[in-house]
Amino acid sequence: MACFLLLRLLLLVLLSLASVFQLGNGNPELRALMELRTALDPEGRFLSSWTPAGDPCRGDFEGVACNEHGKVANISLQGKGLSGSISPAVKELRCLSGLYLHYNSLGGEIPREIANLTELTDLYLNVNNLSGVIPAEIGHMASLQVLQLCYNQLTGSIPTQLGSLKKLTVLALQSNQLTGAIPASLGDLSELVRLDLSFNWLFGSIPVRLAQLARLSVFDVRNNSLSGSVPFGNLSISLFGSVPFGLQRLNEGFQFQNNTGLCGIGFSTLRACPSADLTNPNRPEPYGPRSSAGLFHREIPQSVDPSRNCNDSNCFKPSNSSSTTIIISIIAIVVGGMISALVAFVWYRRRKQKISSALELAEGRISTDKPKELIRKSASPLINLEYSNGWDPLDKSSNGLTNFGFNLEEVEVATRYFSEANLLGKSNFDSTYKGFLRDGSAVAVKSIAKTSCKSEEAEFLKGLKTLTSLQHENIVGLKGFCCSKGRGECFLLYDFVPNGRLSDFLDVNDDEKEKVLDWSTRVSIINGIAKGIEYLHSSRSNKPSLVHQSISADKILIDQNHVPKLAGSGLHKLLADDVVFSALKASAAMGYLAPEYATTGRFTEKSDVYAFGIVVFQILTGRTRVSHLRLSTDSGDLGDLVDEKLGGAFSAAEAARLAGIALVCTGDIASQRPAMAAVVQELGGDC
Repeated sequence: MACFLLLRLLLLVLLSLASVFQLGNGNPELRALMELRTALDPEGRFLSSWTPAGDPCRGDFEGVACNEHGKVANISLQGKGLSGSISPAVKELRCLSGLYLHYNSLGGEIPREIANLTELTDLYLNVNNLSGVIPAEIGHMASLQVLQLCYNQLTGSIPTQLGSLKKLTVLALQSNQLTGAIPASLGDLSELVRLDLSFNWLFGSIPVRLAQLARLSVFDVRNNSLSGSVPFGNLSISLFGSVPFGLQRLNEGFQFQNNTGLCGIGFSTLRACPSADLTNPNRPEPYGPRSSAGLFHREIPQSVDPSRNCNDSNCFKPSNSSSTTIIISIIAIVVGGMISALVAFVWYRRRKQKISSALELAEGRISTDKPKELIRKSASPLINLEYSNGWDPLDKSSNGLTNFGFNLEEVEVATRYFSEANLLGKSNFDSTYKGFLRDGSAVAVKSIAKTSCKSEEAEFLKGLKTLTSLQHENIVGLKGFCCSKGRGECFLLYDFVPNGRLSDFLDVNDDEKEKVLDWSTRVSIINGIAKGIEYLHSSRSNKPSLVHQSISADKILIDQNHVPKLAGSGLHKLLADDVVFSALKASAAMGYLAPEYATTGRFTEKSDVYAFGIVVFQILTGRTRVSHLRLSTDSGDLGDLVDEKLGGAFSAAEAARLAGIALVCTGDIASQRPAMAAVVQELGGDC
């Protein structure tokens, strides 16, 4: 017995030594992850799945994902309750592209070694308790696109080196304790879309170069101690009239409240500037505004030139011509104000006509000077707060939709801020973008304007529950949704289906032979479509029966294995009635609309059956227009039934059987059409 225990103890020692050897020498990324775990979760309460014996690329480590080369590419640990710090060992994860540690209680400083992550595109450290200065070394992270450091306790000035991040689109530093002036180098960030510096202790003026950033749509400097003239940039005049200039063009996207020293023209809530400020709109004020106690004691940032301070030898001195100068200045201000007002009015009229305009920040935002605990909560499960104010996609205690909730920040990152390069398609009421989530999975993001959705929140929530209940091989899967009151849009995130629409395989040209579907694939696609529709019509334990209403070749997607998937299932449950009605025009024009709709105005399961029959004819012929086929099939003439591009490589008997099913499904009398369950059985497939 003693020998057995001794042998067992020896075996445990050997295994421990093997683990230590593997950790120390075999995999540097594994060693770095273990050091990171110790720092992030010192009490070992939340990252228990991170063990030396685990494999980060096999799914053993919660929140860790690898790339195709077996290297750690993403760490997503947002909202995990972590209370430790960030270890410098993170620098060893050199292939990391996304680091998401927001919504925790991490303390300590941001390690300077993080700058070694030259492949990092997304750095989210917001809503923690991080302190110290922003490492200037971050300016060397050339791949960085999103830098979120807001809602921490960071101090010091904004490093001028951040102006080297040429790919940066979002810089969020709000609600810290940052001091100093706004570095003029931030005007070099040509890709910048959103800059939030609000609720800090920044002073000095706003650099002119920031007003010249073409892509900037949101600039928030509220609750600082900024002073001087708001940059008014250059007036642009074209054949179409004046174009707003400077920060005026941002409209509500420029937030500047509670900076009593600011002045400027063209802003209704800003005082007019003295002539000295107008002649030098970018004049820095490194010491901040004066008070009765003297000057604020603040550090002079690197971006300030002390030689420009006023002294006895170069201060402005009044002369005999000062009265004339004042009168001329007043006239200039009045004329400038009139021009600015006219320009602003023209811009406003144009902007109002654009449906997809810039962020509507004024609507639905809460004050960011609230405590963090209050900021994280949303009054309505459908209204996500803007990302500068914190997030809580859904009320955790209700609706049963928590697992499907995304936030606007995630949607914007996935689509690269709705880049035109990612646009898959657009209709009168929605736009669809391709995107990639943090775990690397591809998604199709459908953006729907609030005005196109049902106005009653209860109905909308019911519709969302219906969509989330649909899970079938032949239905495009809904991964989640996000509703933003600020943008006035709802976003549906679906699994991305790579081979496009069934309609892309119809009417194929002679030079697109690779798109010609062989016979067995066509039969398989017909079977899959039938099963998907039958699933929708059935009532299962977790889903109600559902009529699709808009089946067409455009709504059937084909994956990499040529498996058909119905898109848009249940979407009418979310849309306003007039939007649903307008979508019928396209269906009617293509022949998918059942004839009884003209008299009843209602959709039934038999309406879907009719549309299915039309799709079967399209697949058999390889053509979009099939209106004449019912007559030829009814008379027994199958001459032009099967796509000639198949070159005769098909089963005539099977073609006749499928044509017969399509003929019955497209009968004029709805009651004589078969149920989809009967169609599936006839096709030989199982439900």
